[in-house]
Amino acid sequence: MEETKKSLEDLKSLQEDPQSPEEVVIEEVKSKTDEFGRSYATGKRKSAVARVWLKRGAGVVIVNGKDMGKYFARPVLQMLVNQPFSVAGVTSQFDINATVKGGGLSGQAGALKHGISKALSFFEPALRPSLKTAGFITRDSRVVERKKYGKPKARRSFQFSKR
Repeated sequence: MEETKKSLEDLKSLQEDPQSPEEVVIEEVKSKTDEFGRSYATGKRKSAVARVWLKRGAGVVIVNGKDMGKYFARPVLQMLVNQPFSVAGVTSQFDINATVKGGGLSGQAGALKHGISKALSFFEPALRPSLKTAGFITRDSRVVERKKYGKPKARRSFQFSKR
């Protein structure tokens, strides 16, 4: 028991004075880019997964080898994909090349939005706070509820007949 007391006292004596001012070292956060100057991120929404490569350019968005306007024909989906750029204030400054798999068009657009947001934050870490406050960095974890046995759908019951 006395050995532990001595060792605790030794630790206390080795500990620095808590009143002394400590120098706070602020590290510069470097962007995560490859040798071609691109940043890579994956985005997910429902059962869709988007792989996104982002680089400086004229604002061209290519999804699965097609222009975004042709792949996402509905203007609402195009607006959804362009939201990270407008929130970060970097409209038409980056080129996007993305591959999207799984789910429907709405889920794919959400996955692409998530992937673009993450790639932007990797490319320019200064944009991360604005994207984070808008809620674009966080993955939307809502998925379809599974069907239960004895029911026609997840929660729907068969019609009740009293007689």
